[in-house]
Order: sequence, then structure tokens, then C-alpha cells
Amino acid sequence: MNIIEIRNLTKDYALGKTTVHALRGIDLSIEKGDLISIVGPSGSGKTTLLNVIGCIDNATDGSVKVGEREITKLSDRQITDMRLHHIGFIFQTFNLIPVLNALENVEFPLLLMKKQSKNEIRKRAEKLIDEVGLREYMKHRPAELSGGQRQRVAIARALVTNPDIVLADEPTANLDSVTGEQILNLMREMNRIEQTTFIFSTHDANVLQYARGVVKIRDGLIVKEA
Repeated sequence: MNIIEIRNLTKDYALGKTTVHALRGIDLSIEKGDLISIVGPSGSGKTTLLNVIGCIDNATDGSVKVGEREITKLSDRQITDMRLHHIGFIFQTFNLIPVLNALENVEFPLLLMKKQSKNEIRKRAEKLIDEVGLREYMKHRPAELSGGQRQRVAIARALVTNPDIVLADEPTANLDSVTGEQILNLMREMNRIEQTTFIFSTHDANVLQYARGVVKIRDGLIVKEA
């Protein structure tokens, strides 16, 4: 069963008097529960593709279906709902809230949803913190954590709402190679445990061994899908 169906996706940006064709007709299908790497050099369109799938950016043309919903036709309120309830994000800059500790950062999306009691939220957040190996650090604020630990918090936060899809944009870019491998192994393990669809972008061909499928993109076009 495909959880993402993309047909003839284009995305253009105006840069002064020039139009930049970031995506130039992408066709892509991704199955539920898959672990996919989108690989390509800087400027190839990887981040733009993730941003469109994640409802952060709008397509210029084409069809993008996430689950059963055609996201190019959603209202602003429906897009906000998609981002909050169905899609998790892991950013290379972590994007953690500096005044909150690790546990509070993980709890935050559930508090926004306002669907569970504080006790239920705490239990779910503690479970994820434990699964990413940070039980001893849950009271630490981001500034007191290493880069790898902060990325682990970001993974737990992305998964806490039980999203259908987790998008990770260059999740190891700011980490050393050993820590980066640990993060990729953790993503693969969380994909197995939580049965969440993971899509991560990278410009590093060495990380491809961690994915079950690889989509190669160059100049806004898919050049290889395996």
C-alpha cells in the first residue's frame, strides 16, 4: 500500500528576475512502513521535495497524495492538521526549544494536539525518550546535550504523535561519522519498532546502506530509483 503518490510534481522559485526550477516533474511512490533515502548533491532538490511532502512548501504544479489526501488541494487549516497529526520532522539543526528540557521538548507536540491527559502525554514521551536511549538525560536542556543526543531528542519528538510519516532532512549533516551512524541505526530501529514510514535526505552516498530504497535526484529530476 502506497502512503505517498507523487505525479509530475514541479516547484519553481522566483529569484529576482530569474525563475529557479527546483523540481521539474517528479514521479514517486513510497509504500507505508518503508525506509527511503533521497540522495543527491546540494541544490539537487532534496529539501524542496521533502518540504512539499511535509506541507511546509506548496507545489507549483502536479499531484501530491499523502495517505488518502491530495495535499495540493488542502486549506491552510487542513495543512496545519496534516503537519501536526500525520507528519513528523527531523531537522539537521535539531530545532529544539532551548528553554525546555529533553522530556518537555518531546511532550510539546502532544500538548499542542490537546487530545490526551498530562499523565498520558508524560508516559508517551518517557517511552520515546527511553527508546532513543536518553532516560538519564531527560531533564537536560538542549545546551547540555551533545549533537547526537539532541538529534535523538528530535527523533523522539518526531515520533511522539505516532505520525504516518517522518521526514528527516540531512539528519547526520552536523554530526561526526560515528554519531551519524548511531543516529541512522536508531532511525532504522525506530522504523522497525514504530512501523513509521521514514524518508531521509542526504548528499552522502555512504549512508545508503541504511535505507531499504534509494531515490537519486539531480537538478530537480529523479535519475534513479531502486
